[in-house]
Amino acid sequence: MLKNLWLALLSSFLVCSSFLYAQDQTGTDGTAIKGDTAGPNRFWQATLTGGHYMIALDKITSVSRHKYVLDGSLIVDEVTVDSVGQALARFYFMRPITDAMESNVATQLADQGKELLDKVAKRGGTEVQNMVVKKYPDTTHAKSIEYRLLTQAELTSLYDSVRNSWESGKGRKFSTSPK
Repeated sequence: MLKNLWLALLSSFLVCSSFLYAQDQTGTDGTAIKGDTAGPNRFWQATLTGGHYMIALDKITSVSRHKYVLDGSLIVDEVTVDSVGQALARFYFMRPITDAMESNVATQLADQGKELLDKVAKRGGTEVQNMVVKKYPDTTHAKSIEYRLLTQAELTSLYDSVRNSWESGKGRKFSTSPK
């Protein structure tokens, strides 16, 4: 009888703890954050097309998100994670400024340019559209780590993941890579 009681208690504990561990974080819109899972205690990490980033939660000093226009032709939506150390992490999504306009000739030309860039990238064996964009020396930032995301939804999920992890003090893993 004691053995059955012990097994029942152990089973109940395992079931309840798996529910607690599996709880999803929710984003600013109240839905589960896509690509976000529980991670090692005290750390937030991101696995992205361009690499991997990991930081101790107690070393984060700020998390921010902002948009700006770059060179009059691109809208950049950027998330920054500042830390006690010397490196600033920048995660961004870029789109042509013409995307914000009504459908017109400029938008059609931008779309044709994107298609051409994709074709060239495939022929060259590179994923240019995934790479960070820099214009030396203007955008070369000393002591900054940069990652480019391919959609605004991915950037929003990343921001929600790091912000929630930092606020709660619970480690999280964020990934845009297929599992």
